[in-house]
Amino acid sequence: TRTLMEHFAIYFRRVLSNSFYPVLQGAIGVGSAFEGWSPREQDVVYQVLIPMTPPRGHSFHLELGTAGQRRLRNFHIRVQQECTCTSEQQGENMLCFLHHPEEELRRHQDPSLLHTLCTGSYLDVAKTARWFYQLVRAIWPALLESHHWHLVLLPPRRSCQFKVTNGRESYRIEMFFGVRQGNSDVFVSSQPRQAHTSSTIWPESYAVAEMKFFRYIARRAPPDSLHLKCLQFFTRLQLGLGFSTYTIKTIVMHLLSILPLSQWRRRHFVRRLMDISESLRTCVEMRRLNHFIVGNQRLPAGISLPPEVLMARSCNLFHDLVMDPRAHSQAMSQYVDL
Repeated sequence: TRTLMEHFAIYFRRVLSNSFYPVLQGAIGVGSAFEGWSPREQDVVYQVLIPMTPPRGHSFHLELGTAGQRRLRNFHIRVQQECTCTSEQQGENMLCFLHHPEEELRRHQDPSLLHTLCTGSYLDVAKTARWFYQLVRAIWPALLESHHWHLVLLPPRRSCQFKVTNGRESYRIEMFFGVRQGNSDVFVSSQPRQAHTSSTIWPESYAVAEMKFFRYIARRAPPDSLHLKCLQFFTRLQLGLGFSTYTIKTIVMHLLSILPLSQWRRRHFVRRLMDISESLRTCVEMRRLNHFIVGNQRLPAGISLPPEVLMARSCNLFHDLVMDPRAHSQAMSQYVDL
């Protein structure tokens, strides 16, 4: 997957070099497959995040949405045209979107990003996903992989998903896209947080920071560490019982930051599974599970958070259990079943 993404990146840069579409950076592998575990071994999805920066003559401005600020944050990406009259970009035969007549712009220059992937002044997730879909389909025949692999594109919604098969093997890849917050490991991304997310809403994503945490643990864990097996085993065990995979992952990340890594060896396997189970029970009973990234000032060095995320109050992932007694009762019942 990494090699394929590197090959795509070469052609992305080539095709988009003089366009007014977002500039695509190198893909970052995120999610369970790149963290070293997967809840479904037969249906692994390789998720990659493609960072985007604004094209020439444009800038991105992240605006915090008003809904859901008590919990995890949602953003809008406002696209603004910038004056290029006095910049070096004039030497690239670029007309200034702000100060050249519209008729001249239409005749001599491709449309602004505002007129291709935006709704109003805001970058649109659905339009960006369809653009990615068309880009991948157009570039695929030029890749070496196309000689030995068959590409099957899946309908785009808030990501670009496709399968590559060669008769013996099959890989499913999902490309999300987002904008980095400053120089941090936190993005606003196309990855949805709820079933129905508006196409101009970009939820805050901590996937890169979480992937870096697992990489940090992997570098320091003993050779026979089974921390990933514990996570994989427990997530598979509870599939279909109502608790999300992200809930179990969060609990394991908290335990990894508390327990010495020497206590995750093979001989500790059952004890650690019991710890995960007991932690889940306690969290459900107390109706509280703190987000692992938001407000965590004890993350390893090398994981960078924006000041607002670092200094935020801890976010309760079990907020719904506090607000809805029936949901709490159901969660307790699901734990008993587990």
